[in-house]
Amino acid sequence: MGAPHAIGSFGVWDYVVFAGMLLVSATIGIYYAFAGGGQQTSKDFLLGGRRMTAVPVALSLTASFMSAVTVLGAPVEVYRFGGVYCMFAFTYLLVVVLSAEVFLPVFYKLGITSTYEYLELRFNRAIRLCGTVIFIVQTILYTGIVIYAPALALNQVTGLDRWGAVVATGVVCTFYCTLGGLKAVVWTDVFQIGIMVAGFASVIIRAVVIQGGVERILNDAYNGGRLNIWNFNPNPLQRHTFWTIVIGGTFTWTSIYGVNQSQVQRYSACKSRFQAKLSLYINLLGLWTIAVCAMFCGLSLYSRYLDCDPWTSKKVSAEDQLLPYLVLDIFQGYPGVPGLFVACAYSGTLSTVSSSINALAAVTVEDLIKPCFRSLSERSLSWVSQGMSVLYGVLCIGMAVLASLMGGLLQAALSIFGMIGGPLLGLFSLGILVPFANSVGAFVGLLTGFMMSLWIGIGAQLYPPLPERTMPLYLATYGCNSTYNATDVETATEIPFPTGASQTHSVERTPLMDNWYSLSYLYFSTVGTLTTFLVGMLLSIATGGRKQNVDPKFLLTKEDFLSNFEMFKKKDHVLSYKSHPVEEGGTDNPAFNHVELGFTDHSGKAGGTRL
Repeated sequence: MGAPHAIGSFGVWDYVVFAGMLLVSATIGIYYAFAGGGQQTSKDFLLGGRRMTAVPVALSLTASFMSAVTVLGAPVEVYRFGGVYCMFAFTYLLVVVLSAEVFLPVFYKLGITSTYEYLELRFNRAIRLCGTVIFIVQTILYTGIVIYAPALALNQVTGLDRWGAVVATGVVCTFYCTLGGLKAVVWTDVFQIGIMVAGFASVIIRAVVIQGGVERILNDAYNGGRLNIWNFNPNPLQRHTFWTIVIGGTFTWTSIYGVNQSQVQRYSACKSRFQAKLSLYINLLGLWTIAVCAMFCGLSLYSRYLDCDPWTSKKVSAEDQLLPYLVLDIFQGYPGVPGLFVACAYSGTLSTVSSSINALAAVTVEDLIKPCFRSLSERSLSWVSQGMSVLYGVLCIGMAVLASLMGGLLQAALSIFGMIGGPLLGLFSLGILVPFANSVGAFVGLLTGFMMSLWIGIGAQLYPPLPERTMPLYLATYGCNSTYNATDVETATEIPFPTGASQTHSVERTPLMDNWYSLSYLYFSTVGTLTTFLVGMLLSIATGGRKQNVDPKFLLTKEDFLSNFEMFKKKDHVLSYKSHPVEEGGTDNPAFNHVELGFTDHSGKAGGTRL
């Protein structure tokens, strides 16, 4: 392996495979535009008529989690920092249990389309609008980056046309979201998760064959320090340890699985609460599968380039190009397989973008349009929802163009997306878990949480932690025909996403930079969540929150937990609060009727809470 590896190129069959993936995705959208009478109401369009079952929803949740950033970034994370990444398996377990047992019961029994409807019911309209606007801004920003980042990485390695890929994925996503609604999003995700697993599996199998077996790959990983799985160092300044991943990662991912519209909307579309919970637990198996695949891809990457790292030897210009480089290297003479891997990366993009577009349309219709235009019929709202999907599709493509001009700000934008989730998680937790929380405490808590998480997050972007905090592992170049010195390369990195080199090492370090700003990036969300929760709780007590009377259906109650065991008592009882009479609207589930939340008079609320 002493000489540099000559790699292959992207050929005609690769383009055929990639185009085929896009064509099948579009066809699914066309099918669901007409199947079952099409999208007659906004509920059909945004929630699939609440008739979805657990397995497709579970696969859809997994596919959305696995964006192209994950496909390209997670193996590189293992390649550079080692196997401690697999500790995320514990994180995913905690996240799924919290989402299924704390947040899902409340959202599902209220029957809400937008998670931010809950904020108005529990607090007031101003806080609901805060949540909605924050979600719209962060999702458009993040989605644009998710479209552009893989296009750039794959363009520079495979030669796949960057803007052709950006526009094609953006247009196809918008097309099937607009025609088929949530059903199309879910079923294209099911198809795309198959492509993603096939892409990962093909890389792993071929790498095992080329490297001479699994044992060789594991031995190389062990000798190179990549099997550093059990790191129990409690220091919160270290980037990845068991504690930062399990504690910080749980807060970070619960803000996405527990309260983010893109995920909540999918499991709320299930036909019963049992199916909704089941979808989350099945999805856990998907998350574990992804973690194992990413881990083994990263170890294969290390074994292949043990003595000649393509990044430090400047064969690729960024870390996120390493996996595409490996694919072209090991699949020379296999036409179509590199195309399968590119389809795998872009399936991640399509699934994330489509769920974002559908979620953006849902919150816009439910939170901004319905309250202002109450006379609109369900058919009109369905058309408006489709119009919103087109609008947001165009905005996301536009954001991808803007992302191309941002350069080193890509990591900052992705990091800010994570920081915003923390305070919102704190806000929802406050409403669901604290009966005496009121609107004053919620608003001030949210504001304080944002200031704290933005302070630490932006500080960490401006003054990144030193390599002794991030602890990147050694990458060798002695086997390359190159005089390039690996020690000249900036090795500090903040999060496992495409990064720009830092130019801040000339700045004199202060205790603030070396401690507060060097906190593991996984704790950003934790800081935001806990600040919002604690400040909101204390201020609610100080402003008379204990005197208010909160409707129990807005809170997590003992009955929510005990209802898990109802199926053992009555065979014919569905594990749900009730079998919702959708068309007529129920007494305890007003959002199922066709008037916004069924509440026309808000005068009976004090401190944002119904009396």
